[in-house]
Amino acid sequence: MRCLGIETSCDETALAVVEDGRLLGDVMASQADLHDIFGGVVPELASREHLRLLGPLLDQLLARLGLVPADIDIVAVARGPGLLGSLLVGVAFAKAISIGTGIPMLGVDHLHGHLLATGLEHRLDFPALGLLASGGHTHIYRMETPWTMQVLGRTLDDAAGEAFDKVAKLLGLPYPGGAHLDALARNGVPDPTCFPRPYLDNDTLDFSFSGLKTAVASHIQEHGADWPRPATLDNAPEALRNCCASFNLAVVDTLCAKVARALARHPDISTVILAGGVAANSLLRQRMAELSPKVRLLVPSPPLCTDNGAMIAYAGWLLGREGFFHDPDMEAIPRGRRIPEDMRQAPLQANASVGDPFPADAPGPAADPAPETAT
Repeated sequence: MRCLGIETSCDETALAVVEDGRLLGDVMASQADLHDIFGGVVPELASREHLRLLGPLLDQLLARLGLVPADIDIVAVARGPGLLGSLLVGVAFAKAISIGTGIPMLGVDHLHGHLLATGLEHRLDFPALGLLASGGHTHIYRMETPWTMQVLGRTLDDAAGEAFDKVAKLLGLPYPGGAHLDALARNGVPDPTCFPRPYLDNDTLDFSFSGLKTAVASHIQEHGADWPRPATLDNAPEALRNCCASFNLAVVDTLCAKVARALARHPDISTVILAGGVAANSLLRQRMAELSPKVRLLVPSPPLCTDNGAMIAYAGWLLGREGFFHDPDMEAIPRGRRIPEDMRQAPLQANASVGDPFPADAPGPAADPAPETAT
């Protein structure tokens, strides 16, 4: 089965094709330069860029793979959560392909796509515990199957990635600032007492990072008046690098503490999946690997951590091979609304696989997981 995946939930226009669990190819157009001058994503501009880019990117991808639309078995699209305008463009594009070709269509939960992306490179085992840490969300999931996931904890205000981006903006770092902050942190010495570990003095699995962001803002106001803006590895003073390292440590300590708490409450789980843009953070990857020798940690390679078409195509392939699909009236779901469980399931064909969706000989990672980037 070949699945075409379409991702337009925010400011990345991305498409990919997955066949039998293996990534055949993907393309992506980044809008980072467009939004850089505004210091963040402008929804109207993002939507217009998706509309401009989707058709040419699809033509480019199919031509490179030697495919035509009729060679696709199912088209999957990120239906939410995300920016409503951006999602509407992608969903409308998927519906047009489906109606024009007769190919079944499937709406994928963008967050589930992040969590499942590591299946392109590693065998997935269930049940699993999933930590999704991105710019818009910080969730802990109990994952029973690729289509059955229970939210155990979520952010109550700022997500981890949002805190990184806001602190980076306070420091005058280029947009998007999370990667730049991580680079400065790796060259600093963290002070474990500099910033608080937010929302740990409770028995929940929820997160709250707004107070930590405020603490960093106060620290910068008090100590960082003369720090260079923008800061780079070449001109950043030691105090600035140490501030980044201390903030980074506070976020990572908090994430790891909540994951350890979740594992203690779910002793039957021996696999942890780390996903989302913050999963590319070097310290988080290191500390999560040290959580427990009894736990198998799965982390996607950095290109699969950020928004990409491969994760949508792979999630669509997993669901599509089980017969799931959506009707043409499927809606896009913006951030803040719950994704409805409205998938339908068709009877599997006689020659369809109904066994273990992750056999022992499941394909490994594609030779080059990094997407081809277009502008």
